[in-house]
Amino acid sequence: MKIYADNAATTKMSPAAIRAMMSCLEETYGNPSSLYALGQEAKETLEKARAAIAAVINAEPQEIIITSGGSEADNQALRSAALAGKKKGKTHLISTAFEHHAVLHTLKKLEDEGFAVTLLPVHENGLVRLEEVAAAIREDTCLVSVMTANNEIGTVQPIGEIGALCREKGVTFHTDAVQAVGHLPLDVKAQQIDMLSASAHKFHGPKGVGFLYVRKGVPLTNLIEGGAQERGKRAGTENVAAAVSMAAALKETAGSMAETEARLRPLRDRLIAGLGEIPHSALNGDAVHRLPGNVNFCFEGIEGESLLLLLDDRGICASSGSACTSGSLDPSHVLLAIGRVHDVAHGSLRLTLGEDATEEQVDYIIQNVKEVVEYLRSFSPIWRDLTSGKAAFIL
Repeated sequence: MKIYADNAATTKMSPAAIRAMMSCLEETYGNPSSLYALGQEAKETLEKARAAIAAVINAEPQEIIITSGGSEADNQALRSAALAGKKKGKTHLISTAFEHHAVLHTLKKLEDEGFAVTLLPVHENGLVRLEEVAAAIREDTCLVSVMTANNEIGTVQPIGEIGALCREKGVTFHTDAVQAVGHLPLDVKAQQIDMLSASAHKFHGPKGVGFLYVRKGVPLTNLIEGGAQERGKRAGTENVAAAVSMAAALKETAGSMAETEARLRPLRDRLIAGLGEIPHSALNGDAVHRLPGNVNFCFEGIEGESLLLLLDDRGICASSGSACTSGSLDPSHVLLAIGRVHDVAHGSLRLTLGEDATEEQVDYIIQNVKEVVEYLRSFSPIWRDLTSGKAAFIL
């Protein structure tokens, strides 16, 4: 059996997205900045795509900037808010310790440039506490950036409440919604969001395209200089085919969101229950306030990379919270942020189910994870020390 359970990393392009892209590549290939008919047809097609994207999050079409993906959108949002704040003498930025690196690395660069950064804790359940956001806001705070749903442990934050707090305090609020757009209901007006980042390949669109929502009146600083595309805020000839494909994918995914969530939640909970039967294992993140298809576990006494490779041999595509960088194995910053110790964080597994997941697939995953964990523990010196009493169990 072949099972793709890494949809948080990327999703397969939908037939609707592929058709939209191919049609545009073959027929609407003009430069949307050109004045002749073919160019204006491309411009009209692009603007229809922009309007379709805006409608899903209850934004205005002119508030949508097409980008190369979520990382660019995050960078532009954070830099824009920081520079706008600096002009008013406000140089304090607030975010969380488990944001995507597109946010964390940008904040580090801004810190190096003289801005003050506060990273809020997210606690064991992976949730941000509203009162801690409120306590962190200062007179010189110019931005709060909190992701809607975490890319590793899937926890969903109280974005509406944080948005309302920021609006009351007069602080710009940005959310990295890369994992949430198309999967959770979002309303930028009701949730009082000032800027929002998204990436098409997370909701069955193509890679290399995304968008940044910027509320009307919020100043935006250019990352890319050149022509006057995207209202003069992102230079470069627009990738019309990618934008049209993104809009088609988002419209389809959002249209079936409620049905998909109703299907996935029971499967997710079945998977959590099954993996929870493995001794000395633990679910990462809140059991309820999480994305409908996200399951993230730690298994004591094993390494996540070995688990992934053996699962791949059995036809299961998944991911780990560890990354091999420069020859050293670094545990996930997300897992460390919720209090997992290094040894436990190394043995993590993320499974993210797609819309076509079945009970049969979930049961196959449970069976094989149980077998592989038992196998890896059978020759693990760490596990031997734990079971012999030389070391103490943590989970």
